[in-house]
Amino acid sequence: MSFKRPRDEIKKKKEEMRTSVFKGAEMIWVLWETKEEIINRVLPPPLEPIDRPIALAFIAHYPSHSYGLPYNEAALIIRCQFKGELGNYFLAMPLTDDRATFAGREIWGFPKKLANVHFEKKDDEIYGYSERLGVKNIEVNLKLTGKFNDEGTPQIVSKIEMIPKRGKGTINYLFKHFIHPTKEGFDYNPWLVKQQTQSKIKTMQMGEAEIKLNSTIHDPWGEIEIERILGGMYLQSENEMFPGEILTKVDQEEFLPYSYIKWDWY
Repeated sequence: MSFKRPRDEIKKKKEEMRTSVFKGAEMIWVLWETKEEIINRVLPPPLEPIDRPIALAFIAHYPSHSYGLPYNEAALIIRCQFKGELGNYFLAMPLTDDRATFAGREIWGFPKKLANVHFEKKDDEIYGYSERLGVKNIEVNLKLTGKFNDEGTPQIVSKIEMIPKRGKGTINYLFKHFIHPTKEGFDYNPWLVKQQTQSKIKTMQMGEAEIKLNSTIHDPWGEIEIERILGGMYLQSENEMFPGEILTKVDQEEFLPYSYIKWDWY
């Protein structure tokens, strides 16, 4: 063991870690309709809104994965598109493991922050939350009743392509960027990154959800207002994350207002 690693060891590790594998994942997804003006305000170009202002969140438990120890994770997401291809844009991604935090932020650009994320399933009821700095930014109760809150939700889920067709992974859109050492601008023009995750779903159950969102100056989850709760799902799956693809560079000045979701405001 050394602070300097042999090149052959590095090459072997890169081959081993080319994809990130999550076994026995448990997660709840919740969906709601927000306002078009909110989506238009928080979605960075060149990403574009879809026909309906749909927001999503998940709370997950990962008992076994490539990074080692089990951890919990949550996310706040809006559905969007790039050149007609639908995907997820992540506004927040709190989690309980530092290694997964660094990997997600530094490799792909996920806006990860350490937090207290809770996932608890008792029979057909699931309770979860994400808490940072003493505030529960999201709190979810999901009852697995076999139906959604809104009877139109199955059609919406299908239209927004939330559940990928067999053989096609979930598309995630991310912006990778780092603040310049002088604190003036960025190291380089930020990159829009496309990353795909393939899921082998073992179990999927519909449920009726209750959702609470709360904001702080550092984590403004409440900005994504809940106009109508659509419903929730409980999934058990095997997930595999693939390497990303740089789609385009974006202008530093244009992106600057959207760039503070990875760090607490200072």
